[in-house]
Amino acid sequence: MKFLLVFDFDHTIIDENSDTWIVRCAPEKKLPNGLRNSYRPGHWTEYMGRVFVYLGDNGVKEDEMKRTMTTIPFTAGMVDLLGFVGENKESFDCIIVSDSNTVFIDWILKAADFHKVFDEVFTNPAAFSSTGYLTVQNFHAHCCAKCPKNLCKRKVLKEFLDKQLERGVSYTQVVYIGDGGNDLCPVMLLKKGDIAMPRQGYTLEKKISQLARDLSPVECSVLVWSSAIDIISYLTALIKK
Repeated sequence: MKFLLVFDFDHTIIDENSDTWIVRCAPEKKLPNGLRNSYRPGHWTEYMGRVFVYLGDNGVKEDEMKRTMTTIPFTAGMVDLLGFVGENKESFDCIIVSDSNTVFIDWILKAADFHKVFDEVFTNPAAFSSTGYLTVQNFHAHCCAKCPKNLCKRKVLKEFLDKQLERGVSYTQVVYIGDGGNDLCPVMLLKKGDIAMPRQGYTLEKKISQLARDLSPVECSVLVWSSAIDIISYLTALIKK
């Protein structure tokens, strides 16, 4: 009897967007208008690539980026939740599926000593080049029209579940914890016995509510959270069953 916890990262584990937080390293803590206006919908990763070039061109080094990123606050109750999951790893497998990048997530989880809580992290690969510039790539290619070009979280989740089944691991329940519009696609994969946990007041909650109003509700159960303490209460009851 194992449960799979699937976490988004930005505005879910941390209370900010890691990609916009890094702008604090830029001169005057802002980007030039030309760069800011160069974003095209669905092409966020390419946009962040340009942001990292700008930071590199302005002499922003790895250690300064790391110092800045590790000051991002966790969402309310999240430190307690991750501690709880870490103490109950025999009941939970735990993954992150995020549109952030490997460098940012690695820094933040290791600084708070939470990296051992997660079995796998699926996010855009990033690395520092020989010249000290941070570079980022698309996570994968996919053909889902609903998702940004670099990442379909539904495809990631499906491939993970399939791979686990091949290893003989099936889950009693999948618990999906997220906030954003790109979390709806994987939530649509969830079955009747699973549960989606959208963050209160964020896009995912609004999209799930809209589907219910349109009489095409998601198949899984839905439990809205405002503090991760709400999630602990649910998981505590789950492992006591």
